[in-house]
Amino acid sequence: MTPSIRLRLSIMMFLQYFAWGAWTVTMGTYLLQTLRFSGEQTGLAYGTASIAAIVSPLFVGLVVDRWFASQRALAVLFLLSAATLYYASLQTAFVPFYVALLVHMLCFMPTIALSNAVAFCHMDKPQQQFPGVRVLGTIGWIAAGWLVGYVLHAEAVATQFHVSAIALVVLGLFSLALPHTPPLPRAEGAQKPSLRDFLGLDALQLMRDRSFAIFMIGSLLVCIPLQFYYAFTNGFLNEIGVPNAAGKMTFGQMSEIAFMLAMPLFFRRLGIKAMLLIGMAAWAARYLLFAMGDSGELMWMLYLGILLHGVCYDFFFVSGQIYVDREAPAHLRASAQGFLTLVTWGVGMLIGSWLSGRVVDAYRAGGDPVTHDWSQIWLVPAIGAAAVFLLFALFFRDRAPKRLPESETGASTP
Repeated sequence: MTPSIRLRLSIMMFLQYFAWGAWTVTMGTYLLQTLRFSGEQTGLAYGTASIAAIVSPLFVGLVVDRWFASQRALAVLFLLSAATLYYASLQTAFVPFYVALLVHMLCFMPTIALSNAVAFCHMDKPQQQFPGVRVLGTIGWIAAGWLVGYVLHAEAVATQFHVSAIALVVLGLFSLALPHTPPLPRAEGAQKPSLRDFLGLDALQLMRDRSFAIFMIGSLLVCIPLQFYYAFTNGFLNEIGVPNAAGKMTFGQMSEIAFMLAMPLFFRRLGIKAMLLIGMAAWAARYLLFAMGDSGELMWMLYLGILLHGVCYDFFFVSGQIYVDREAPAHLRASAQGFLTLVTWGVGMLIGSWLSGRVVDAYRAGGDPVTHDWSQIWLVPAIGAAAVFLLFALFFRDRAPKRLPESETGASTP
């Protein structure tokens, strides 16, 4: 990979996650406090990302991979994302806002896979080179939080969407300068990928193994309380009077970078099973800290809960991806990763989006739509995450699943 290509890929990652981070963290505050949406409506708005996560593999696999150069598809999708997000920022009623945001996410989510594909295609040693490029995405997310929080003070106004839309326009035009990445020619005699391939449903065969099934069920269940953090933390911090909540939440991404760099050491010392359990326990601990902390003398609890993000995300999501890659047979690894994404970011997060909103609505203080009993709210996901942790600790065994007979898989078993 030449320095020029590395620079262009790094800029792409920075702008992409800058655009996403400019509004994702703070939208809950805007919807709850400014537009006076209910908690359920706010949760459903965040659920648009889960719906798009389910649909986007189909779009990328059925359309882009066959017919379009990836950098051109990125340019079109980023520009459409900018237009739809700007249109969403003009809406003040729930239904038109929700529809516009859903269309935006349907345009934006495929770009995650496409940008990764462009990067991998032009790297000589992806395992060594990709982390250095991808980390610019996390830095872009942090920069967006500081801009929206510290500089613009835009956590409760539509400006956050305008910042993102501008970044998406710049990124759409810049995508035309990315290295050319044409669709890969299909090998002669190769079968066309099916719907099962894109959704990862072939990995259902692995659910016959007890450990793999417990892992997948636990992953789905733990993603339900996870959505409380993504949808409502910024609104919670702003409501209790924490200044520059968006900027403070970027400490979580800083923690993520630190733990990501240290993960090889943790793998050697702890192993995957222990890391998965620690990741689940960290989610329960984070919510308990939020329930007990405040913006005064106990502010340190809120800081600690935010800083746990590195453990929560890296130890659970990254370790889970590595576990699936290690345990699935070679011919099912891609399918298993797709199934994991469908289960966690799709189904689990979608259920969590709806449930978290219902819980927030249930604990309104005196019926006031913008005041909530957050101590009670955070106890709900804390108990949920703790229950999943106990289930996982009691029943999960860190061992490889039984390999399926060749007659059932249609491929030789290594």
